[in-house]
Amino acid sequence: MVTKEEFYYDSADKKSKIHAVKWIPDIEIKGVLQIAHGMLEHIDRYDYFAQFMAAHGILTAGNDHLGHGASVMTEEDRGFFGEGDGNKSVIDDMRKLREILKEEYEELPYFILGHSMGSFLVRQYISIYDDLDGALLIGTGYQPYSSVKAGLIISKLMAVIKGCRYRSKFINKLTIGGNNKYFEPAKTKSDWLSRDEEVVDDYIKDKRIDFIFTLNAFYYMFKGMLYLYNNDYMYKIPKNLPIILLSGKLDPVGNMGKDVKRLYDVYKKELTDVTIKLYKDDRHEILNELDKENIYEDIINWIYDKTAKINKIPNFPTNF
Repeated sequence: MVTKEEFYYDSADKKSKIHAVKWIPDIEIKGVLQIAHGMLEHIDRYDYFAQFMAAHGILTAGNDHLGHGASVMTEEDRGFFGEGDGNKSVIDDMRKLREILKEEYEELPYFILGHSMGSFLVRQYISIYDDLDGALLIGTGYQPYSSVKAGLIISKLMAVIKGCRYRSKFINKLTIGGNNKYFEPAKTKSDWLSRDEEVVDDYIKDKRIDFIFTLNAFYYMFKGMLYLYNNDYMYKIPKNLPIILLSGKLDPVGNMGKDVKRLYDVYKKELTDVTIKLYKDDRHEILNELDKENIYEDIINWIYDKTAKINKIPNFPTNF
C-alpha cells in the first residue's frame, strides 16, 4: 500500500505557500523521483503514475507551481507567478522541495521529471544545480527563438497597458491555440493531450485548470525558455548527468517528434548519457495515454538502470 502525504512550505516569492504531495512506498525505498508538472495543471493529475512508481520502491513527490493547484491562495492568483522574477521563484520552489526531501532521504538516488512547461523548468534547473542523479524530460520541445522572443516582448508591452494580471486570450491562442489543429475535426479543443477520451474529458471538467495565464506568467515562462538559448547553457549542465527524453510522435509541442529529436542531437554533442524514446501513436500527455503502463515500465527501468550504476544500493534490480 502507498501512503500519500500532503504538506506546504514557503515559496521563494516570500508571500505564497507551496502545496506539495509525496507518495511513500510501503516497501524498501530505492530512489526518489520529483515531478515538475506542466502549464495549466496540478500535481494531483500525476496520482496514478506516482502510485505506480511508489508501489515499485520509488518515492515520488511534486509540488503545485506558483499560480497552480492548491498553491493558489485566491482565484486572482491562479496563473500568476508572483512578484519579482516569477521564473526564478518557480525554479527555487522546485529546489526547496529537493532540499526538503534530501533531509529525509539523503542517501537515495534522486531524479527529476518535468512534463511540458515542467520540462523547460527542469532544463533550466539542470544548468543551475548539480544535485541530481538523472533528469526525465517529457512532452518537451524546441520552439524557435524568434517565437519565444516575440512572446516575451508582446506580453511585456501588453502588461504596460493592461497590467501584469491581465489574461490575454490572444497570447493564450498564440501559445497553445494551435495545438489541436492536427487533430481536426476534433471532439474537443483538448484532443491534442491524449487519445484517451476519458482523460481529455476529465481535464476539461477540472475547475482547477480552467483558466488563462496572466501576462506575468506568460512573460516569465518565455523568459525562462529564452535562457535555454544562452551560449553557455549547455556548458553548465553536468556532462555525465543521465537524461532521457520521452515524447509522443503526435505531440504538437514537440513538433510531432521532430523538435524532440533536435534537442536530443544538441544534448548528445555535449553530454555523455542521453536517451530518447518516441511513442508512435501518442500525443502530448504520454503519462495519460492508452499505452501508459508501457511508458511507466520504460521510465522505471531507466531509473533502475541508472540507480544500479550509481552503486548506492547493492543488488538493485536492473529492470522492471
